[in-house]
Amino acid sequence: MIPWDQALANRAARAPAPPAAASLPKDSLLAGFHPDHAPGAMEPLRIGASAGQNCPAALAALLHANALVEDLDIAGAPVLDAEVLVIGAGGAGCVAALTAARAGARVLLATKLRMGDGNTVMAEGGIQAAVGAEDSLQRHFDDTLRAGHFRADRALVAALVSDGPEAIRWLIREGMEFDLEDGAARIGGHLFRKKPGGATAARLLSHRDYTGLEMMRVLREAVLLTPGITVLERHPAVELLTDPHGGCAGAVLLDLEARRLVLARSGATLIATGGAGRLHLSGFPTSNHYGATADGLVLAYRLGAALREIESFQYHPTGIAWPPHLTGTLISEAARAAGGVLLNGLGQRFVEELGPRDVVAAAILREIAEGRGVARDGCAGVLLDTPGLEEAQPGILGKRLVTLTHLAHRAGFDPAQQPFLIRPTLHYQNGGIAIDAAGRTGVPGLLCAGEASGGLHGANRLMGNALLECVAFGRRAGAAAAEALRQDRPRGVGVAHLAAWERGLVAAGLPLDRRAPMLFPGYGNVDLGAVLPRARVAA
Repeated sequence: MIPWDQALANRAARAPAPPAAASLPKDSLLAGFHPDHAPGAMEPLRIGASAGQNCPAALAALLHANALVEDLDIAGAPVLDAEVLVIGAGGAGCVAALTAARAGARVLLATKLRMGDGNTVMAEGGIQAAVGAEDSLQRHFDDTLRAGHFRADRALVAALVSDGPEAIRWLIREGMEFDLEDGAARIGGHLFRKKPGGATAARLLSHRDYTGLEMMRVLREAVLLTPGITVLERHPAVELLTDPHGGCAGAVLLDLEARRLVLARSGATLIATGGAGRLHLSGFPTSNHYGATADGLVLAYRLGAALREIESFQYHPTGIAWPPHLTGTLISEAARAAGGVLLNGLGQRFVEELGPRDVVAAAILREIAEGRGVARDGCAGVLLDTPGLEEAQPGILGKRLVTLTHLAHRAGFDPAQQPFLIRPTLHYQNGGIAIDAAGRTGVPGLLCAGEASGGLHGANRLMGNALLECVAFGRRAGAAAAEALRQDRPRGVGVAHLAAWERGLVAAGLPLDRRAPMLFPGYGNVDLGAVLPRARVAA
């Protein structure tokens, strides 16, 4: 590794560094350096609808686990009734709740933390939609398939890109502000578009470099002002309920403040619980929020829903590597979309910065593994050349890359004078619960939207498609949930499916005392034992 001071001197001597492409073929680069391909990173699932599919070992442990509750635990629990239950109140969950309520459904919106506490607010770079005159739905479709190594469900991708322009119009009608071209009037101005990594056209729309935060502001206000939505904060789901026919009929919620279980019965249940970054797969830091512990995957899988591409995770190229207290914090792709370059310790560019995220991340890890990375106070990474970006575009750090500048100040330096030390951070769950174009799973009464779902991104997500997915599939799944809800209140509901699950665990030789979902990462200061005794042995 090259020491920090020497790396800075090499940067200065070579500035501006010429462009460079990765010197290994893409497939070789990914196979050799991407964490998904590391020896021992994956193991096959041994039980359930997707048995035999490869899965990260830490996630497999949760998917192989027993439930946190049993019949006896929910006897006498208070009951809430709704026509649609949405579990998760990030972007996808809030959009789904709004859509279902505006279609006339009575909606219960339950969330583990507070409304908006999720990965949506951390989506800084922007949202993709083919709204430019030189762009097209076909180009967006092709870019998405290519970025995902052609493993995505084409029907889902077609639905996503087709909904893109209307999704932007919907957000604007809800009150979201987007950056406009320089000199454009606030009303009737042209949207400012950037070219994101892996795309062939400039279709990334943003609000500075905190687009997800602006989106969540608008969605939260809309939810609070929309009749027919009841919000339950600090109410994570610990199990799904079934009817006598095996369909989903709601969920068992844990009221964290009252420390009691609550039964939420519903005609349609929609999972929007996000991803799994807090499992810290392969030992990586994560950009994900505190509650990203794969709860929705665990619950849906135990009920019989199939999973897909669950072996594929996205490691965002630019997570902070130094200082240690900010390790894993995301630096938006907006910096590279604006012209920021990556340098190794020799002052060389080593990859096309706006290539697909998996390729860029693997290239960075290769530089570190082969000794061309940069070492600072025991932290290893490469340089994000923010001083060079400011020199080329004076004022850009203060005007357009506000979040990046704030992060630098938290780290104690001026990004116009000193580069960031960065390395990949665990960022996104590419796969998840298998759905159709309306967000329906294979389990009657159970739907899914957002990062918990699978099939849309294939083996790698195109930057900017996550926020679009929240809106496009949140609206689709919310509408389908409102249409599918039963007119009569579900009766005879319970957790009868758990008996069959336990028999399957025994048959597969798996332990019965490992419990999930985990709800919070193991290093969190959360004691669930008083209300959920089995949580003490949770995986």
